[in-house]
Amino acid sequence: MPLGLLRRLRPRTASAAGPDLSLPLPVGAGAFGCEVVDPTGQPMAGAEVTVTALDSHRVATHGTTDPYGFFMAALPPGSYGLRIATEGLSPARETIEIAAGVAPPPAHITLDPARQLELPPTGTWLFDPPHTAIRFIAKHVGMAHVHGRFTRFDGGIRVAPNMGDSQVSVRIDASSISTGNKTRDNHLRSADFLDVEHYPYIDFVSSRFIYRGGSKWTLQGTLTMHGTSRSVGLDTTYLGTVNGGYEQELRCAALAKAELHREDFTLNYRSMLARGIAVVGPTIQLELDIQAMHHTLDTPTPPE
Repeated sequence: MPLGLLRRLRPRTASAAGPDLSLPLPVGAGAFGCEVVDPTGQPMAGAEVTVTALDSHRVATHGTTDPYGFFMAALPPGSYGLRIATEGLSPARETIEIAAGVAPPPAHITLDPARQLELPPTGTWLFDPPHTAIRFIAKHVGMAHVHGRFTRFDGGIRVAPNMGDSQVSVRIDASSISTGNKTRDNHLRSADFLDVEHYPYIDFVSSRFIYRGGSKWTLQGTLTMHGTSRSVGLDTTYLGTVNGGYEQELRCAALAKAELHREDFTLNYRSMLARGIAVVGPTIQLELDIQAMHHTLDTPTPPE
């Protein structure tokens, strides 16, 4: 099904809409309401609804549908772009017009199944370092977020005939951590944090792929850091396969995210606070932006 094929909003008649769901409107405002259902007609609770003003491109309202698939909001008059999305289904997009003092019946919106991208061929796929990034975001205690990355790593994907049996492995050089501040980076490498002298590598090895619908997967596996191994799940979006690059080799791409708790890896947050050490917060958002090349005898070696 083409990505651009989306269901149009179909206002329901008053009798089909059921009870009156109109909002008490502020002076000069109008209303928008919708009922979101899945391809089988069942209510879609928790669907993400974003309404953006077309003139300013600013988000006017953002929220999720209730347990019955309904969402309603009062808005200033004008033209808006509507986007409704949920995991495993194609997003719905539409332009809506809001008129002062008007609260029409909720629009009925059906989300179509997401188009499943063709999976990569079986075999070995090696990470392409110049086009792969391993990033993290952490909240600095009492200050802004700290953004960083690891600059040295290697890894690959073994794609099995049954995708669920495929495997990903990543080895990260812990000393390559970089946040743009030399003093902070040296501290992060020290025994207070990663202790790279005793634990030079951070390793992830997957155990299984779990399909979530559309292009979404959960990559379950074991992360070993600071001498401790923990089971983690990476929320993964498969971005597709294409011929391109140095010599038009076959490559695939994916984006994977996870939230890590530092104390799970014996990086004692409370102990460092008690000692007066300025630290990043107890949770870290990890993101892997991966591009991998299909490994054959003719696959070129990426430049450093």
